Amino acid sequence: MGYGIRRRLQVARRPSVVKRALKYAVVVGSILIAINHGGAILAGDVEWNRLARMALTTMVPYCVSTLSSVDALLNAERAGP
Repeated sequence: MGYGIRRRLQVARRPSVVKRALKYAVVVGSILIAINHGGAILAGDVEWNRLARMALTTMVPYCVSTLSSVDALLNAERAGP
């Protein structure tokens, strides 16, 4: 039996899930920003549209980490002790 969106959002808001996702967003997001925007940063070519793309770049690892954590926690909950 699957879990509804409300249950998934409940788990996604757990402090441990948010903290883990933020760590991954900072580390992996920084690496992705360096790869994708490093040249522009070094050249001083950073405008609002690029800053917006950089912000979105950090959201990718945050979302992946959150989804992965939620699934793992719900699967462990379903399996029981």
